[in-house]
Amino acid sequence: MSSDFIKKLENSTAHRQSRELISDSISANPELLPVLMGVLLDTKNKNHYKACWTSELVFEKHIEWLIPYLDVFSKTLSSYSHDGALRSVSKICLFSATYHLKKKKSGAIFLTDEQLELMVESCFDWLISDQKVATKAYAMRALYAFGKINDWIYPELKTILTQDYPNHSAAYKLASKEILKKLK
Repeated sequence: MSSDFIKKLENSTAHRQSRELISDSISANPELLPVLMGVLLDTKNKNHYKACWTSELVFEKHIEWLIPYLDVFSKTLSSYSHDGALRSVSKICLFSATYHLKKKKSGAIFLTDEQLELMVESCFDWLISDQKVATKAYAMRALYAFGKINDWIYPELKTILTQDYPNHSAAYKLASKEILKKLK
């Protein structure tokens, strides 16, 4: 079963329908999640970015399934360099931030302090480095959410977004404008 799954993953494309097909098979067979995560967390695997694409859809529906992998996932974030992988893991960071806030309101936690710190650090790195707009947009949204927990994030985020605003595309400007408006 896992070799069939690996083949499907290898043959998948970035098209939403292709990613949803694999994501749906994980939702129907959660025992395949460790196989997916094994590929996702191995940044030397030539298909790791395809696992990232799929995991984005899996964790959008089942973010709590990330719990057993949070330590290694948060420690691996700085190792991703493929644009497709970065886009997806930055979005997973946004899901994690949002879910962590929700859990914190009920007195529970989702992320440890170390995991949170690693995600925040990675999001800032993506924001200030030469990444695609989607990665930066998810990173700034995740940082905005994390800033509700760590008040030092907002001044840093505001400074970066304000300084970088004139030098980016319309899509970046739209996302940063949305966050800057919330920061006022």
